[in-house]
Amino acid sequence: MNITLTGATGFLGRRLVRRLLAEGHRIHLLVRHAKTGFGPDVECSIWNAYTMEPEPEGLADAEAVIHLAGEPVAQRWTPRARRRILDSRTVGTRRLVEALARLPRRPPVLISASATGFYGHRADEVLEESSPPGKGFLAGVCLGWEKEADAAGALGIRVVKLRMGVALGREGGALAQMLTPFQWGLGGPLASGAQWMSWIHVEDLVSLVVFALAHDQLQGPVNGTSPNPVTNVEFTRELARALRRPSLFSVPARALRLLYGEMADIVLASQKVLPGAALKAGFEFQYPQIRGALQNLLA
Repeated sequence: MNITLTGATGFLGRRLVRRLLAEGHRIHLLVRHAKTGFGPDVECSIWNAYTMEPEPEGLADAEAVIHLAGEPVAQRWTPRARRRILDSRTVGTRRLVEALARLPRRPPVLISASATGFYGHRADEVLEESSPPGKGFLAGVCLGWEKEADAAGALGIRVVKLRMGVALGREGGALAQMLTPFQWGLGGPLASGAQWMSWIHVEDLVSLVVFALAHDQLQGPVNGTSPNPVTNVEFTRELARALRRPSLFSVPARALRLLYGEMADIVLASQKVLPGAALKAGFEFQYPQIRGALQNLLA
């Protein structure tokens, strides 16, 4: 299959490109810089989502498009950062869909990233794909992001909006940031620790993207999370267990807000998200439980 992919140099994108190449797919990347580190087997076109539409040759032969590009959310949300976070997703997705509209032959499927931030802070409420959006900055970003992706549906393209949870992988993402304090015995719950954490092993997330390419019944929002969310206290206990370290210290919410500003809402929000659409379509998780996932990543 000929696949065009954005966001290939990110935490998820790099793993996904390696998987797709191993399975024999032909990959064309839309990237801001030509040096990607993937070698000559991967074609690239330069695309700056803020200023231009993708070049036609980057999409002309595509049988699927996977859109992962977006400004990192894990930074202080200054006014400029908030604008970059929003525009990189909404404007970037709009430009991509406009380019797809001009193609004489359009790809059958667009898999567009989103996030469980769509649901906002929901305490102990069980959240599935049919749940309404929440409130707050990140929920608003996800809502606008998905709206732009939905425009591809009017072009006859199957649109999958992958609402990704906390992807766990040793080489990047949230887990990589947690390892140092835990390894020094300084880890512990965040605030009360009662908030639900909707997580997924990064290899399961990669597998879910590949699964969505091949299964036409997956359409619309798809929660990219494990079927077994855990509270922050439970996650902390299992991470300490996997590292054979104590977890004696807790981090007050006030300290998190001083350190990260409004971005602390990400780790303080409670989201108990279930992957109903993926399970109904027959997707099988390799790492459905947090203990097994952490043992695999940290062994």
